[in-house]
Amino acid sequence: MGVLILFFGLMLMIGWALALGWLVYALSVLWRSRRQPWVRQEGHPLARLLLPTPAYLRFDRTLAVAALLVDVWLLSSVVVFGSDGIFTEDWMGYPGMMDPEGQSYQAASVDFLRTTAWGSASVAILARCWRTAVAQLSVLPLSALWVASFDTYYN
Repeated sequence: MGVLILFFGLMLMIGWALALGWLVYALSVLWRSRRQPWVRQEGHPLARLLLPTPAYLRFDRTLAVAALLVDVWLLSSVVVFGSDGIFTEDWMGYPGMMDPEGQSYQAASVDFLRTTAWGSASVAILARCWRTAVAQLSVLPLSALWVASFDTYYN
């Protein structure tokens, strides 16, 4: 087995703990900055809306890292579960017997990654978390394209 599949296997096992721990840290950043202003008090209303305060930018940065860790965990779960009889990439090793129920796994995984990207980015935009939205719109759609390029027994 390749080093890449080993990385995805390890991320499947420990990635949820890393993401959850970082999300707790992001909530602690949110809690520590609760007494600081979250919206600018001076300037044009559009500038106050689009340019968050430093306390809000700190929270956005930590939330973007948490979202990135969740994205890597989601991608690793798709790759690891798909390497067991669906994907036939050389770096995944011999998958064993193919699963006849897995014909729609690749398309469903790509759809899931894209839907998650657009949904989480929409929530981040509504919450004015610009860095989190950029992280979601750059990582998950590219991951979906990568998963869509895998060879399977069915294509």
